[in-house]
Amino acid sequence: MSPFLAEFIGTGILLLLGNGVVANVILQQTKGHGAGWITISLGWGVSVFVAVFIVANYSGAHINPAVTLGLALAGTFDWSLVPLYLTAQFLGGALGAFLVYLFYWNHFQVTEDTDINRAVFCTAPAIRNNASNFLSEMIATFVLVFAVLYLVEPEIGLGSLDALPVGIIVLAIGLTLGGTTGYAINPARDLSPRIVHALVPLKHKGGSDWRYAWIPVLGPIAGGLLAGWIFLLIGK
Repeated sequence: MSPFLAEFIGTGILLLLGNGVVANVILQQTKGHGAGWITISLGWGVSVFVAVFIVANYSGAHINPAVTLGLALAGTFDWSLVPLYLTAQFLGGALGAFLVYLFYWNHFQVTEDTDINRAVFCTAPAIRNNASNFLSEMIATFVLVFAVLYLVEPEIGLGSLDALPVGIIVLAIGLTLGGTTGYAINPARDLSPRIVHALVPLKHKGGSDWRYAWIPVLGPIAGGLLAGWIFLLIGK
């Protein structure tokens, strides 16, 4: 499997399962309706585990532009491959979000709250404050990328045996730092599904909240680059 295809498939699976648990918990008349934040956090952690386990041996399983950029700045990933990886990640994120839309179509139809329907696709802050929301995303992503940097091997990146530790890191972030913005911590996890939300027909749709959309993109990128820079300074 080529690295491009691996990142495409891995990010697609991540979004299919991750946004899938959100849909299962918050949409009306699902079997998991109302299961709560712990279920969502567990679901995202397991989603990362599954995605990383499948594609790690082919691409290093970045499945996140912030991880790719952080690793490149830290010197553990070739900058020339960054555009290829980012393209695959954003396309995979769009595919995963679209599959969730198809999978939960009937439940979107009976959910009248447009904010809840949009929340299946992308994040929104609990309290809207651009500065603190940006800081939340930056810090949470810093933790993710900094931890990943201490797992990766210089030549191959993450391997399949690293899938569980990475999933636990994401679970920890969700349970502890996820309450402010919903912890996008991944530009492809938020921007691609937000675009899908803007394009697909929904009975109860509403807007895609583009005035907030820059925060879950630039906040994670800033956090990933900061992690890479600090790692570069202090070493492994």
